[in-house]
Amino acid sequence: MTQGKIYVVGLGPGDEKYVAAAAREAIKQADVIVGYKYYFQFIQNIISDKQECIDTGMKRERERALYAFERAEKGEKVCVVSSGDSGIYGMSPLIWEMKKERESKLEIEVIPGISAFQMASALLGAPMGHDFCVISLSDLMTSWQTIERRIIAAAEADFITSIYNPKSNGRYWQLYRLKEIFLKYRDPKTPVGYVRQAGRKDQEIVVTSLEEFDPEQIDMFTIVVIGNSCTYSFENKMISPRGYYNKGVEKGVKAGQAIMIKSFRTIESQLKNKDIPLWIKWPLIHCIHTTADFDMENIFYSDNNAVEKWNTLFESGNPPVIVTDVSMVASGIRKAAIERLGVKVKCYLSDERVKELAEKEGITRTQAGIRLGVQEYPNALYVFGNAPTALIELTDLMRKGKASPVGVIASPVGFVNVEESKHRLKVFKDIPKVIIDGKKGGSNLAATIVNSSFAYKDAENLRPGREV
Repeated sequence: MTQGKIYVVGLGPGDEKYVAAAAREAIKQADVIVGYKYYFQFIQNIISDKQECIDTGMKRERERALYAFERAEKGEKVCVVSSGDSGIYGMSPLIWEMKKERESKLEIEVIPGISAFQMASALLGAPMGHDFCVISLSDLMTSWQTIERRIIAAAEADFITSIYNPKSNGRYWQLYRLKEIFLKYRDPKTPVGYVRQAGRKDQEIVVTSLEEFDPEQIDMFTIVVIGNSCTYSFENKMISPRGYYNKGVEKGVKAGQAIMIKSFRTIESQLKNKDIPLWIKWPLIHCIHTTADFDMENIFYSDNNAVEKWNTLFESGNPPVIVTDVSMVASGIRKAAIERLGVKVKCYLSDERVKELAEKEGITRTQAGIRLGVQEYPNALYVFGNAPTALIELTDLMRKGKASPVGVIASPVGFVNVEESKHRLKVFKDIPKVIIDGKKGGSNLAATIVNSSFAYKDAENLRPGREV
């Protein structure tokens, strides 16, 4: 008896011109062609009158596979057809599972086709230029709990995401839930595209944004593509650069700045509260970027428009002096920005007068440094990244009317008098201030808040790193 064979063929998206040459040849060689009845319209000009076509309705995949084996085991060549690629939500897995189950010796040949997400991607421009995943929202054979975990993983990991089976008559809410999840991790302006009937005569292509995306416009014949943090819109298309950093993302952006921009956008997408005002969001993201600690969102405190007010002063042509408690803070303030704005940064710890004053008054060297700073620059921007005693010294001098800073950045760190020093500062309602509440802080945080004020004009476009 002649040895039978099963070809598992992907027909592509629908138009006959997208059927691969190998698929055409397999169809022509087959004695029997088995598939969902809707697919046969796409290969009418390939099949002949001598071939037997077995078409079935939806949800009868196992029946089609069983019929293919029964005919092939009689020595016939059987072609099982799927739309798109037969290995992507198609018949290939079921055919191989059945071969194992039946302990069949039949030869199986899988012939790939252009998948729906590939066709949609081509029509949308180039949205799949970097790492991507494909998720089906159909819960017929996979629990919704599992699907939702996959959605969260894709959104959190910044995968470009293609959605199959996004909606049906009885399954309408899942796409709304997917949008809700993605908005927790992605910028609302993230490009989203969808293609209905990709590669077919009723084809429809739409590019929108994540916040404007309307699940009511989607049906079961639609593929949805959600961009990642680097995807952008151009000529009503979606582009996802292969290089995340400086290869075509933004003209004139150097590698270091491009990394910062990517990091800031990632951080913004993961903030719990996305509706905070820009004068809080900008320095807050700087703090999270510096520490990789999202608890900053809970402990970051700012008076109204503090960093914006300081930026105005720095850009005025007569900028205030910055006085820091320790040299590490001064070291972290961007030198290029200081030179651009003509800002003087002072730390008194190495001043010869500090040791003498500290010993004479029985105070810490940082306290002594601040006391000297107030004598010379009572109206400076005072920045604390280490010493709570220094911050307490400043508040005492402010209380006595000897200091009237243009602002205070309070980020001392530790376990002794740290929280108390910050509570003392909050009493001064008329002094613009930024505070890292609690025990956390550090010189790096204090410096990055200063840097955020230098670059506040870049805040709206979330474009940090001008001086990197």
